[in-house]
Amino acid sequence: MKLGHPHNTEDCRAVSDILQRVGDKWTVLVVGKLGDGPMRFNELRTAVGGISQKMLTTTLRGLERDGFVTRTVYPTIPPRVDYELTELGCELLKPVHALGEWARKNTGKVNAARARFDAVSADKRIRVG
Repeated sequence: MKLGHPHNTEDCRAVSDILQRVGDKWTVLVVGKLGDGPMRFNELRTAVGGISQKMLTTTLRGLERDGFVTRTVYPTIPPRVDYELTELGCELLKPVHALGEWARKNTGKVNAARARFDAVSADKRIRVG
């Protein structure tokens, strides 16, 4: 008896496509910051830290395209633009926060595992080389 995969290829592609967006480092950070409420571009850039203007623009456009973020332009001089999570974006906050909490909780374990791996790998390189 051959067991089949419970999902078809089309489902897997759809899930993969969405996970590429929501699993991106910058997406996680931007969504997390927008969870505090609407923000202007430069406020968001400062809050995220380390993100270039181009990468923030690309990330926000992708999030807007996928329905996670809205962009509101106010007709002032100079124009004011706010970014805010949509209802779908707010739903994404729960797994984003859970992932962040898991990462904070397990940083020590991951670092210890990396150190063990690196020590063994270095020892193998010395013996082979």
